[in-house]
Amino acid sequence: MTNWDREQLRRTFDGAAELYDKARPGYPEALFDDLIEAGGLGPEARLLEIGCGTGQATRAMARRGHNILCLELGEALSAVGRRKLAPYPRVRVVTSSFEAWDPDGSSFDLVLAATSWHWVDPSTRYVKAAAALKPAGALAIITTHHVLPDDGDSFFVEIQDAYDAIGEADSPPPSPEEVGDDRADIEGSNLFGDVRVYRHLWEQTYAADDYLALLDTYSGHRLMAPAARDPLYEDIRRRIQARPNKRVRKHYLAILHVARRSMR
Repeated sequence: MTNWDREQLRRTFDGAAELYDKARPGYPEALFDDLIEAGGLGPEARLLEIGCGTGQATRAMARRGHNILCLELGEALSAVGRRKLAPYPRVRVVTSSFEAWDPDGSSFDLVLAATSWHWVDPSTRYVKAAAALKPAGALAIITTHHVLPDDGDSFFVEIQDAYDAIGEADSPPPSPEEVGDDRADIEGSNLFGDVRVYRHLWEQTYAADDYLALLDTYSGHRLMAPAARDPLYEDIRRRIQARPNKRVRKHYLAILHVARRSMR
């Protein structure tokens, strides 16, 4: 992904801020328990979150009492995030990319990127994250993947021909076991070590309207030409509504990586 592609794609989410908050799933609570334990976070820990969106991950950490500075590139997403996070006085949302943000001497116990790290410039992200951390601080990266376990929903295999028909050929989701983690990339930065990896698999069930709303929050679907997207959505709706329970089951795999800043 070039820097231009990354910049264009990551800005698509701001046009669907309210929908993003409604349709995107959160994360399993157990993931945040793992994060706090691996990060060694006490109640007074200061967190920097990169790309908070509307606060799906932020709220889970805020409920645990942490002091959190959230960076969000999109103005609309920031506005929704501020509204959703208003009950938590120790949380502040700043409209800025991580690349443009000036730490102004601040330092943090944890830098968190929940399904946002891949949108940050890879040439600078580890360097800037390390610089923002206290000497014993940690970096937490959560990646989220659509997967298809052995007992998963065959819908995601069957629907591939609908994407083929509009020239958007893709493969069915991989099994959870096929999805690798980012340990090598983190260690390759030479700025972080003691990488711990936790995998959380969970399932969401969607009616047709809810599933199409979810698709409307994905950059690839948002950038499709209406001439392709409209018939695709009609086909998806028809197939889901023709099912006996009128639902589709989608499995998510969240991989949490927690790495300690190297003492060099």
